[in-house]
Amino acid sequence: MAKNIEKTEDETGRDDVAEFLKKVAATPVRVANGKNGRLIFAIDATASRQPTWDRASHLQHEMFEEAAAIGGLELQIAFFRGFGEFKATGWTSDSQALIRPMSRVFCLGGHTQIEKVLKHALRQTKKERVNALVYVGDCMEEDADQLCHLAGQLGMLKVPIFLFQEGHDTIAENCFRQIGKLSGGAYCRFDSASAATLRNLLRAVAAYAAGGRKALSDLSQKSGGEARLLLKQIK
Repeated sequence: MAKNIEKTEDETGRDDVAEFLKKVAATPVRVANGKNGRLIFAIDATASRQPTWDRASHLQHEMFEEAAAIGGLELQIAFFRGFGEFKATGWTSDSQALIRPMSRVFCLGGHTQIEKVLKHALRQTKKERVNALVYVGDCMEEDADQLCHLAGQLGMLKVPIFLFQEGHDTIAENCFRQIGKLSGGAYCRFDSASAATLRNLLRAVAAYAAGGRKALSDLSQKSGGEARLLLKQIK
């Protein structure tokens, strides 16, 4: 009888990235003629993320800049922190318009407010189509069933959620994986070991959301890596 072999964290992380790539590849870009793709980037800015905030902010800024350089993608940044504070920027394709205000954001202690993020995404896509929601956080202190219900609603509206988790909170991981599945999105770990991979992966996602297969093909010619892997999976 074959023995059950427990996977290492590195192997699990690679599996998560591979699964994330498959999910993104299977997500069609639904952009009306003449309109830009729209992506909400939501961030947990509660105190537990303070130790990694500088590094995470740097990666987030690179993603904004890459999306703006590719063109054809409108971004909105939302974040929560402290006692019930939740804010969102306007929609823009100017990365500097996002980087400047986000560079002034610092972490404050408080409970997670993922429910507000999901409800915000629902309101936004009912006004005008949102193509995807990207979420970065480390924990979950809310009603998991309610979050999954909202994720299912977003899935029905064809708004996939791609969740990146810092750290190893198992309660958050279980919930994030379910949110990704119910919305048609995916879960992936976000930590120092996979930072470079995730940065490149976000660039590939931005390229595909903004310009479809051609933009992704152009990016893969320049950088290879995750963009090339993603391109191979898109028919």
